[in-house]
Amino acid sequence: MTAYQDVFQRYEKKYLVTQQQFNQLARVFSPRMVPDRFAQSTISNIYYDTPDFRLIRYSLDRPPYKEKLRLRAYNTPAADTEVFLEIKKKFDHIVYKRRIGMPYGQAVAYLMGQQEAGQGQIAQEIEWFRAFYHDLRPAMFIYYDRFAVADREQPDLRITFDSGIRWRADDLELSAGTAGEPLLDAGTCLMEIKILQAAPFWLSRALSEAGVFPTHFSKYGAAYQAMLRENRSRKDGVFCA
Repeated sequence: MTAYQDVFQRYEKKYLVTQQQFNQLARVFSPRMVPDRFAQSTISNIYYDTPDFRLIRYSLDRPPYKEKLRLRAYNTPAADTEVFLEIKKKFDHIVYKRRIGMPYGQAVAYLMGQQEAGQGQIAQEIEWFRAFYHDLRPAMFIYYDRFAVADREQPDLRITFDSGIRWRADDLELSAGTAGEPLLDAGTCLMEIKILQAAPFWLSRALSEAGVFPTHFSKYGAAYQAMLRENRSRKDGVFCA
């Protein structure tokens, strides 16, 4: 593994936003927010779980503590493209994300048990996670287009808009492209507010005036539930000729 490591600790609030609400918020954000360093990106993820989806089933019960493991790329990777192996934890409404970067081929080899864990605290935490959930395997692919802005005066306030979210439960390799089933209705995006402390008054007011309220939406959780509905429909013969 490479030496790159990264740690995040912050509050994250999620909102489902219609095009009309986005337009209203954009008028408020325009004089205050600027595109951040990675303003526009395409993000692909492979979520890892047990064969019985233990992690996401537990997460959907909204416990005080939950965690997940995913492999993330900012494009469709080749073997030498840098990707990020991430542990994301949430406790008492605070999100902790710890990740390490490495070439895609190296990450796949590690997750298949063909390579030892690297050095460093985060690598050891990932190794412990994999040992505790000893039967982890690729479980879900999720892709989306992201637009991100940050506050001019409070740069730790970051807002992202994820659109075109889609999922698939097969071809679970980042190198397999971005095809998948849509997760949200057309014209709806997922907005996330990421901040170290409470949101400023102007932002809370803008959300209220636009009729935008927090949701417990989880991309992986929603994709898992969509997969269950699809499997149930197939079992019931809905897709039969």
